[in-house]
Amino acid sequence: MNESTVGEVLVRARGLGKDYQMGDTTVHALKSVDCDIRRGEFVAIMGPSGSGKSTFMNLVGALDKPSRGELSIAGRSIAELNSDQLAALRNRILGFVFQQFMLLPKTSAVDNARLPLMYTRMAPEEKDRRAREALQRVGLGERMDHTPAQLSGGQQQRVAIARALVNRPQMILADEPTGALDTATAEDIMRLLGELNEEGVTVVLVTHEEDIAAHARRIIRFRDGEIIEDSAAGATA
Repeated sequence: MNESTVGEVLVRARGLGKDYQMGDTTVHALKSVDCDIRRGEFVAIMGPSGSGKSTFMNLVGALDKPSRGELSIAGRSIAELNSDQLAALRNRILGFVFQQFMLLPKTSAVDNARLPLMYTRMAPEEKDRRAREALQRVGLGERMDHTPAQLSGGQQQRVAIARALVNRPQMILADEPTGALDTATAEDIMRLLGELNEEGVTVVLVTHEEDIAAHARRIIRFRDGEIIEDSAAGATA
């Protein structure tokens, strides 16, 4: 998706902070972060271990609440939502992709892809149709009945992406999605995420690899709980 088609703000953070208590010590994992992510963007989040990038992703994924500041996702203030409302927002707005795939080992690809729909009121045939449609989209139309053990690492990650797509999310959050893959397979997965972005899905990924981040159109770098750089991909030396 080119810059001219990037839309309204999907994620807005103002003065965002997150603290954790470690015994008698308070760890300021995130400090007064200001950041907007717009619909249709492809953003890479980078930084060393302990920089705050994972904390930021957990907050953007509505998996945690901030200690201070303001965070809104699709116009909803996270601080004002209870646990059920947060779960509903995650289910409606977000799709998650993880480094370790998180697939049920003895379950077929189509059943794994269908999992996010389990507790919806959708008709069973519609759940099945959506799961199969998502697997077709990621190039696994002929592997729907295969279990994870019958699939390569790259194919397993494609199942995980199909699972993230089954609810037709506005934004995919990918946490080190290529970390368990070889270089060629990682490039295939990044091309797939790029295609999804071209189709209008907002993509935000955490990575520590510069070549993976280069697939994004914007890179946000964290250090010591703060954003130290926010620039177009390829704009830095």
